[in-house]
Amino acid sequence: MELRGKLIVFEGLDFTGKSTQVRLLADRLRAHGLPVVTTREPGGTPVGEKVRRILLSRDNYELLPLSELLLLITCRAQVYAQVIKPGLERKAVVVSSRYRLSSLAYQGYGRGLDLELIRQLNETATAGRTPDVTFLIDLPAAAALARKHGDGDRIEGEDIEFYQRVRRGYLDLTRDDPTVVTIDGTKPVAVIAAEVATRLGV
Repeated sequence: MELRGKLIVFEGLDFTGKSTQVRLLADRLRAHGLPVVTTREPGGTPVGEKVRRILLSRDNYELLPLSELLLLITCRAQVYAQVIKPGLERKAVVVSSRYRLSSLAYQGYGRGLDLELIRQLNETATAGRTPDVTFLIDLPAAAALARKHGDGDRIEGEDIEFYQRVRRGYLDLTRDDPTVVTIDGTKPVAVIAAEVATRLGV
């Protein structure tokens, strides 16, 4: 695959090592002389990072599922317009921790919000741009939560049933998607990184 101007996304439950894999892939791509932009959701822009603090603060348990979704869409619109689109236009490889699929899994399957509404909001926020490759790091909910240290943030504090619904969402939503590569998240970090690199030809 020609990687310049491509959007590569890591998805999965919390505690599956997405941020680590973003960093490792970015380092590998730069070592191959490719321009790279990394980002994350929620966050990735000054506005997005402020909204991230609201979303993840344990002081905000009264936040409604719909409000949570709309705040995440706000972050997504900002990061797409300010980071992802410009990066792709200058032919960088854009590597993101989370993107459109996260809202379908977390706010759709996890919170029970309408999937079609989420799809419409995603489409608008990202001007229809979907990832070229998504790496879904799959881990059973119990195994993911076993990696949690302390109480975690507002979303990380959810129970195992929530995370089981989210995982089911990820698997349902990606089952027939040829752009998604599902990776066993129980493998060591280095093994996952090597599998990602092999898939991308780097």
